Amino acid sequence: MIKKFNVWFTPGGEERRIHLYLPDNYYQTDERYATLYFFDGHNLFFDSDATFGTCLGLKDFLDRWHKKLIVVGIECSHDDYTRVHEYVPYDLTSMQYGKIHGRGDATLHWLVHELKTKIDREYRTCPFREATSIGGYSMGGLTALYGVLRYNLYISKATIISPSLMIAREPFLRELDEHSYSPDTRIFLSWGTNEFDPKMNWGVAQDILAVEKKAQEKGMKTYILCQQGGAHNEASWREQTETWMRFLWD
Repeated sequence: MIKKFNVWFTPGGEERRIHLYLPDNYYQTDERYATLYFFDGHNLFFDSDATFGTCLGLKDFLDRWHKKLIVVGIECSHDDYTRVHEYVPYDLTSMQYGKIHGRGDATLHWLVHELKTKIDREYRTCPFREATSIGGYSMGGLTALYGVLRYNLYISKATIISPSLMIAREPFLRELDEHSYSPDTRIFLSWGTNEFDPKMNWGVAQDILAVEKKAQEKGMKTYILCQQGGAHNEASWREQTETWMRFLWD
C-alpha cells in the first residue's frame, strides 16, 4: 500500500511530500521491516505521479517479491535548479548549472536525524544501520552515494543508478580516501550504454569504475551493472530493480 503525507523539509524551509510504501499486510502483523530511503519519491510507484509519465515500478515489484520492505520516497523540488542544489553535496561549478551551492549534506542530515527518526517512531522499522538503505538516480544518485559514505554509521546499503558523477568525481574520490567505512557496506552502481553520446558515456563509465575501485580498496562490497541499451530514464532504470534488490538484500 502507498501512503502520502507531507513532512517539514528543514534545509528548504518548506513541506515536502513523502510517498511511503508499506507491505500490504502491514496492519495485520507485528513484523518489523528494513527500510529504503529513495530520492525523487514521486517517480517510484505510479506512472500517474511520475514527472515524465513512467515510474520505477517499485510497488508492483515489491508486492510480488519475497523480501518485504518499507520504502520512504522523498519527493524532490520540482524546480530543476533547486533540486540540483539540494542534491549535490559540494560547492562546485558545473557547465550546465553554473555555480552550485551544494546543500546535499544538509539534505542527508535532515534525512538521518529528522525524517528517519520520524519513520522509526511511527512505523515498525528495524532502525539499525544494517537494515537501513538509501537509493537514487541521476542527481539523486549523487546524494545517495554521499549518504552511504558520509552517514555510514546510519546507512549500510546504497542503490546508485546512473549517478551524475561527472560534476563531482574528484570530491567523491577524496571522500573515499579520507574516511573509513564498515566492511559490511554494499554499494550498487550502474550506467546505461545509451544514456548520452559515446564520449560522455565513456566518461560516465570511467567515473563509476573509479568510485568502485576506491570503495573496494576501503573494504566495501560493490556491484557494477552496465545496462546494454540503457537510457537515462525511468523506463530503463526500472529494469535494474531485481538486480540491485538481490545484491543489497539477498
